[in-house]
Amino acid sequence: MATNTLYAMQRANGDWFALDDHGRFRVPVFHSTSEAMIAWSRDTGMECFRPVVLDEAAFVNITTTDEGKACFWLVSDPSIDLSRGRALDHAQLGLILRNGNELMF
Repeated sequence: MATNTLYAMQRANGDWFALDDHGRFRVPVFHSTSEAMIAWSRDTGMECFRPVVLDEAAFVNITTTDEGKACFWLVSDPSIDLSRGRALDHAQLGLILRNGNELMF
């Protein structure tokens, strides 16, 4: 079980919110629901999305919907810009979720 709870934004139909990062899509990941809601309030593209715990099932869902090419942003300050944070690949985020290891910003 994950020792570091993180959140991502998901619609009721199961779609995940992602940002375009020069042709690659990155899923913003937040440290709390409060941070996710700050970002939600600042980005009209998130209006149909809600924060959900990024648990093992959600992580598997995100990483299998695009054939394992999912990338992530560990958002450092949602009140400034969602792309300000740490770019993570599938393996790096998996380590954080499993081990609770936080990468330094």
